[in-house]
Amino acid sequence: MKAIIFCGGLGTRLGIETKKIPKPMVKIQGIPILERIINLFRKFGIKNFILATGYKSKIIENYFKKKKNIEVKCVFTGLYTNTGGRLLKLRKYIKKDEIFFVTYGDGLSDQNLKELIKFHISKKKIGTLTVVRPPARFGEVTINKNKLVSKFQEKPRVNNGWINGGFFIFNKNIFSYIKKNEVFEKKPLERLVKKKQLVAFRHEGLWQCMDTQRDKKILIDLVKKRKF
Repeated sequence: MKAIIFCGGLGTRLGIETKKIPKPMVKIQGIPILERIINLFRKFGIKNFILATGYKSKIIENYFKKKKNIEVKCVFTGLYTNTGGRLLKLRKYIKKDEIFFVTYGDGLSDQNLKELIKFHISKKKIGTLTVVRPPARFGEVTINKNKLVSKFQEKPRVNNGWINGGFFIFNKNIFSYIKKNEVFEKKPLERLVKKKQLVAFRHEGLWQCMDTQRDKKILIDLVKKRKF
């Protein structure tokens, strides 16, 4: 099973650090957050990674060339490409009947990915996304009693208590829901919702992104406490 990781953004909200390196290469206690994300997947037996690179892509490529024990394919998907466009450019790497992970290169979780896979298979839908409790500035997800996503709104004011935490699983049909260079978290996921093809896996445990320096400090503290 493959894991696609978005690694191409500019990361401007993180400040001066991303002037020299791409955001996924920012270190948390001496290890790039991207490598920590990869290690989470490897813990659950996922060993095949496709990195959708863009900004300062060569830094990521050169780093993982030295990691002989990690199977990583870096694919340059454009400097200013949106997330939907990046994913669409990776279509050829996914087999017809394959399910695969998609996540972001700036967030850590302690979730059980085997349970996520079982959940996705049991629901028999095109896509599954992990939903987590806020800090309140991400895409809000509304879930019905059958865990079917009934509404997806990117970055509204949170009122239902669940947000997009990344760690998606899809089958190859997802690509027919993306048009050119769209933001993946907007129209493509909204189309899935309308077709009742998106379900939510509730993760009650730890999850933390790295949007800002404040977020980074929280992550460092959690890693120091061996929470990730």
